[in-house]
Amino acid sequence: MRDPHAIIIRPVVTEKAMRGTEGTRPTHAYTFEVDRGANKIEIRQAVEKIWPVKVLHVRTQRVMGKTKRFRFRVGRRPSWKKAVVTLKEGHRIEIL
Repeated sequence: MRDPHAIIIRPVVTEKAMRGTEGTRPTHAYTFEVDRGANKIEIRQAVEKIWPVKVLHVRTQRVMGKTKRFRFRVGRRPSWKKAVVTLKEGHRIEIL
């Protein structure tokens, strides 16, 4: 198994992603940027190793990089993979 910190790159801290952590819904969902080659089982094991929580389920999504202009050229931001991890009732991750 790979290093859990190599699978979980960073938490995604946006308004939309943080809405799932507020507890307005009965589930607690946390969004992470993960390694593009990681599957759902590896993501679940990495989260459970880094933090003392139980994962209910994992949803993944490939995010395509945006096209941006850099001076007189057109470039592209890199694509990345996002994972939304839902924890069992009563479990929390202190991100901030």
